[in-house]
Amino acid sequence: MNIIASTWHKASYSKVDTCVEAAYTSAGGAAIRDTQHRALATLEFSAAEWRALLSDIDAL
Repeated sequence: MNIIASTWHKASYSKVDTCVEAAYTSAGGAAIRDTQHRALATLEFSAAEWRALLSDIDAL
């Protein structure tokens, strides 16, 4: 997936030492990364996976 680099956003519920960032991908999905370790790993989700994840979180 191609991450739209300028769209990384820090999660509003992040704390100072436990931050995550999210960005949309060019395919309509999303990616998540650890703010403190940006270069180590990025979790990428297709558009369908991202919608399902958000739906499951909303159901909590």
